[in-house]
Amino acid sequence: MTDLTNKRIIVTGGAGFLGKSVLAALKQRGVSDAHVFVPRRRDFELTEKDSVVKLYKEAFKGAPVDVVIHLAAEVGGIGANLLNPGRYFYANMAMALHLIEQARATGMVERGGKFVQVGTICAYPKFTPVPFREEEIWNGYPEETNAPYGVAKKAAWQMLDAYALQYKLKSSYLLPVNLYGPHDNFDLTTSHVIPALIRKCVEAQQRGDGKIVCWGTGSASREFLFSDDAAEGIVRAAEVMDDPTPINLGASFEITIKDLVELIVRLTGFDGRIEWDPTKPDGQPRRCLATERAQKLLGWKAKVGFEEGLKRTIEWYRANPSK
Repeated sequence: MTDLTNKRIIVTGGAGFLGKSVLAALKQRGVSDAHVFVPRRRDFELTEKDSVVKLYKEAFKGAPVDVVIHLAAEVGGIGANLLNPGRYFYANMAMALHLIEQARATGMVERGGKFVQVGTICAYPKFTPVPFREEEIWNGYPEETNAPYGVAKKAAWQMLDAYALQYKLKSSYLLPVNLYGPHDNFDLTTSHVIPALIRKCVEAQQRGDGKIVCWGTGSASREFLFSDDAAEGIVRAAEVMDDPTPINLGASFEITIKDLVELIVRLTGFDGRIEWDPTKPDGQPRRCLATERAQKLLGWKAKVGFEEGLKRTIEWYRANPSK
């Protein structure tokens, strides 16, 4: 097991909603702020090689980097994926490509350092048997609306596997299910389903609207994981994993989008009707993960109940509506 306390750790995406939870998990373990560096886009464009080279040199003023936790991604809901397939493939592939190569080039192997890559369940085939098991990840093509993003993230895993074989780079690869929680992206154009629904319901309630309109038919099902639980799994992987065996992070439950909408409507107190737009896509038919591998290899299991997590997220959004 790696003691992270005195390691110099880069957390890409550390300013995002999952990143905030990861930073909190590191702090709970005694990692000081001086040992954590969060690159900001205004200073480091991670899709560009020269900028990533600069990051490794400047993060700790010339001192070597011991661990990289790569959370940063360009991603959104179904609509955003349909509008940006090329950008989402390029950006996510380029970030992983440069960050992993520069970890090797700057001597992380010789120092026994680690690279933690957060992937996506969008990498799974469209009709993966439920619950999704890690050994199924190559058995088909991903759901079309988010395939470019999913394939880019899966390619990052293969790069880590190749670097482990050739260069002995220590790494881990995690497949978190759909995440939600405080500090999430609530922009209706680019957000995922839970923050989008929370915002729709809260704003409709404030305006006195009689209805909300939701994409698709509501028949698709999803599993959701609270950001603090995901962060604990990620940090745990940094401590105990040395190879990129893919590991699902999930809460081991499944809910239809129809039931999800009705639950959020109830928790927000919106009293209007729900209208479905079947001309819009549902996305992947079902998503639910098997998490036995995470329990076995990480000693990790989700702790926050779904309704409790939604309440915390709604409360945070009401206090931060401009976010």
